[in-house]
Amino acid sequence: MPVTVVVGAQWGDEGKAKVIDLLSKEHTFVVRYQGGHNAGHTVVVDGEKYALQLIPSGVLYEHVIPVIANGVVVDLPTLFAEVDMLEKRGVSCSELKVSSRAHLIFPWHQAHDAIAEAMRGDDKIGTTLKGIGPAYADKARRVGIRAGDVIDPERFATLVRERATAENKLITEAGGDPLDVDEMVERFSELGERLAPFVCDTISLLHNGLDRGAHVLLEGAQATFLDLDHGTYPYVTSSNPTAGGACAGSGLGPRDIDRIVGITKAYTTRVGAGPFPTELLDDDGETLGRVGKEFGTVTGRARRTGWLDCVMLRHAVRLNSLTELALTKLDILDGFEKVKICTAYRRNGQLVDDYPDRSDILAEIEPVYEELDGWGTALSEKREPGQLPDQAREFLDIVEREVGVPIKVVGVGAERDDYLVWTSS
Repeated sequence: MPVTVVVGAQWGDEGKAKVIDLLSKEHTFVVRYQGGHNAGHTVVVDGEKYALQLIPSGVLYEHVIPVIANGVVVDLPTLFAEVDMLEKRGVSCSELKVSSRAHLIFPWHQAHDAIAEAMRGDDKIGTTLKGIGPAYADKARRVGIRAGDVIDPERFATLVRERATAENKLITEAGGDPLDVDEMVERFSELGERLAPFVCDTISLLHNGLDRGAHVLLEGAQATFLDLDHGTYPYVTSSNPTAGGACAGSGLGPRDIDRIVGITKAYTTRVGAGPFPTELLDDDGETLGRVGKEFGTVTGRARRTGWLDCVMLRHAVRLNSLTELALTKLDILDGFEKVKICTAYRRNGQLVDDYPDRSDILAEIEPVYEELDGWGTALSEKREPGQLPDQAREFLDIVEREVGVPIKVVGVGAERDDYLVWTSS
């Protein structure tokens, strides 16, 4: 299949990097199509952990050309910290490509992010304060600076100085500390010079690759229910992680896409504020967080935890036209005597057929569960469907029945090879 899209089907942190790493074996280009360094993807190879924020996970394969596409907002200090980390550990980044159309993040974006979040008081969204939203806002206001601007160093320095000077006035008027404009121009001129060799027209690169028979993997950050349009607004990210965003964010057209893989954990997690129907505030929730090591790759914040929600997964199937699911971290449920799956919602005593379109309504939802016996055995060494306990197989069968698309991959551990190819009963 020439073009595959991988999207998170929950609120992020589903283990996309593990699945992307698996699928990268079959692809020439692995393309990050939206988001910024507010999302972390972690791959474990031979016990070595690689935590990536901007560079696509496929960089760990020598044959893959990693691409940061036009829909991404790029923080240059973070990008080159990742490049240096990978190169130091023997992973070459020489083939990395950065779209000339990708917008850049600057210190004034982070300053605006912090000021805006502080002004929200008790109604904080939970932003990572990395300047992602303000960078996308500048893109929409048509005042952003793009990666392609670094090709002309003199013009780039002028753009940075003009924007920094204008933004400094706004920041100080809002009560923020002024930025050192001269230092910023000097620093980003150096970073721009380093970026220039990586910059190219990635849209032509990808289309020319497809014309030659190359396979392309489009990698989303965050997830479906953090989508700016389709997530639990306002507790969302500033871009479109859904499959529709893959086209706008990469420059490939809808007819180029053959396969759309949704990633879900065997349970649900969420970082920051916002409604969460299946959230567990009891011992089971604490166990999920502890055993699942549910702490943000980027922020280090503890994730909220809850049982798997098939109502939201059904909605994710609709929004993304998912062709299949990859279900990760099934092994985290190994020690539970009882396991629950949310198969329906109830509000004010009435069953709710569709996923609510408003966050205030979602906050009033009562989940309806199907309860199963746990399997009480470790799954980490299972590599064939027939090796799974009957209870685990029943769990997967129920998920497939409820969401309406097949599960193709099941993750049973943290390592690269801890998975099995699932075949329904």
